[in-house]
Amino acid sequence: MPRLEAITLKQIRAVRAVAEQGSIKGAAEATGLTPPAVHSQIRAIEENFRCKLIDRTSSGRFELTPEGRAVAAAEETIRVALQGCVEKVRALREGQAGVVILGVVSTGKYFAPGLVAQLRRAFPDIDVILRVGNRDSILAALQQGTVELVIMGRPPRTPPVVSVPLGAHPHVLIASPENPLAKAGRFTAGALLDETFFGREEGSGTRILMTRYLDRIGEGTPYRMIEMGTNETIKQAVMANLGIALISQHTVTEELRSGRLVCLDHEGLPIARTWFLLHRQDLDLTPTIQRVFAHIAGLGGSFLPTI
Repeated sequence: MPRLEAITLKQIRAVRAVAEQGSIKGAAEATGLTPPAVHSQIRAIEENFRCKLIDRTSSGRFELTPEGRAVAAAEETIRVALQGCVEKVRALREGQAGVVILGVVSTGKYFAPGLVAQLRRAFPDIDVILRVGNRDSILAALQQGTVELVIMGRPPRTPPVVSVPLGAHPHVLIASPENPLAKAGRFTAGALLDETFFGREEGSGTRILMTRYLDRIGEGTPYRMIEMGTNETIKQAVMANLGIALISQHTVTEELRSGRLVCLDHEGLPIARTWFLLHRQDLDLTPTIQRVFAHIAGLGGSFLPTI
């Protein structure tokens, strides 16, 4: 039984070169070896296989035996695999291939898939994995290192991050067109606080923003809030005229365009926020991560929804 570990690339390359050139001398010139070295490689692999791999014809040329053709075919397979390996390593080193995990807060799920599609068109060999969650869960993932790049609103104080602004992220107060406040046009803070508000779960950035806004304009006046688990549920409740909500404009772009929802006009609205792209300050940036980070930053927020 031939010993696999005793077979070397030099040996199988020598077999192929002798077959292609038809002589030991020609194989030596093709491989950059001396004729005795080529002969030594051929002898070693034939002893390992215990058979002839090359025969001399009556004309003096060397040709492969059936066993030799099997070895030459293996050499070609190995050569192609190694070339693919070289190209893959080069792509990884140049940031053209690899894996990047992108975390996005929940309000970004309306544009994040489109952004990922753009990235895959720009970098077909880079696998961008999208993870969506509320602010607390994305921050936990950032802290634990299970996401590499993050798109969110206000960057956290911990862990320390490197961030760049991507574009405007306005938050608007939405209502059904049939809501009395929508029909009134102008209304007092008291009239607004008499409404039922729909908000996301604790830990949501949008929930925090709405609570701060209502506490500021109401100066501590209590109001009724109903917690809902998704933006879709909130939108449906507001469209049914069951109440109102402060929400990212990017989550209701289509509903505002179609007139199924309207923005209420009140002091301090819309609330101007900014989307940021960030990564941990201590993250070991691979060329792939650097390339994706630079590409997203260079888009200048062009992937964000507009009314």
